[in-house]
Amino acid sequence: MPASEPQDSSVKNICVYCASSNHVDPAYFGVGTAMGKAIAAHQCNLVYGGGSVGIMGKVAEAVEAAGKVSSGTVRSKVIGIIPEALMHMEVGKTDCDELIVTKDMRTRKAEMDSRADAFITLPGGFGTLEELFEVLTHKLLNYHAKPIVIVNHDRFFDPLVELMEHMYEHRFAREQSRKLYRVVDTVDEVFPAIREQS
Repeated sequence: MPASEPQDSSVKNICVYCASSNHVDPAYFGVGTAMGKAIAAHQCNLVYGGGSVGIMGKVAEAVEAAGKVSSGTVRSKVIGIIPEALMHMEVGKTDCDELIVTKDMRTRKAEMDSRADAFITLPGGFGTLEELFEVLTHKLLNYHAKPIVIVNHDRFFDPLVELMEHMYEHRFAREQSRKLYRVVDTVDEVFPAIREQS
């Protein structure tokens, strides 16, 4: 499918969860840039945590840069959603196409969830995992049926995948829960994985 055409008309807003710190190994920044380029290439919009630093900032920068030069009339937008308390801590990206400042984290997550058509998880810390497992649990409980993709860049999520397998083995998670998400190794596999779940 040509990159200038949307992958799936039902998937327009892509929510990305990832690290919001510049203290992580810069080697991980590349996956953020690649993800942003892919979102713009598929003429989708980015819904994210509203920061300008870390992998988070790289995703937003790449969507903006690629969106400005994309062929056709559709331009990918960057929609940042950040709680007021973190506006300065995360160096909020004030030049987003739309920046929403919420009163707290719960409101932020609810806003991100409601605006997203699919969820992508890149390498990140406690907050990233908390966001991933919340949308995964909500899907398990049938609160939504949106695609969820975990990008296991450079095997970052191997320990998490191993833990999840441990949960299946000991019946703390049902085998059918495997259908709720996809784990991929590269950004190139993200949109096919979204399509499989749409």
